[in-house]
Amino acid sequence: MKNIAIFASGSGTNAENIINYFEDSSIANVSVVLTNNTRAGVIERAHSLFTDVHIFNRDDFYNSEKIINLLAQYNIDLVVLAGFLWLVPQNLIDKFENRIINIHPALLPKYGGKGMYGMKVHETVIAANEPKSGITIHKVNSVYDDGQIIFQESFNIDENETPDSLATKIHKLEYKHFPEVIESLL
Repeated sequence: MKNIAIFASGSGTNAENIINYFEDSSIANVSVVLTNNTRAGVIERAHSLFTDVHIFNRDDFYNSEKIINLLAQYNIDLVVLAGFLWLVPQNLIDKFENRIINIHPALLPKYGGKGMYGMKVHETVIAANEPKSGITIHKVNSVYDDGQIIFQESFNIDENETPDSLATKIHKLEYKHFPEVIESLL
């Protein structure tokens, strides 16, 4: 059985979906959720699904081995970023080389990088009159949204698309494909 750690900073809908997907799996289990946001919705979602949660601060993440040691305690095989907004430090990337993945709500390499998350991405895609949008699942390196692309799924943007309607379509793709890609990697 493989062990997954999910890092999330927000509401946690993707984390909840992944936890539920692997609930009865013989392949993997979500062992722990980590967050840098004491008010993140992911905390309540994970607790309601009986998944351990750890909250950490900037110093824990960037200036110590606390997170690496915690992941070692859970014998983590794969780190999944699901709406996690901080750049992953090099020591964590080195320890989990090619075993940290992220989901991005656009078709990278476009509309990625620092500050490009959530509705900001959808607003920018609409403003640029892009014909398509979608999701990208990629490996994580030391640059925001720059790692090797593992999976992309796209769709045509409707003429009257809004950032909200685009977000709804993106979430559907995330919920369908993210757990499947995680499972295929494990």
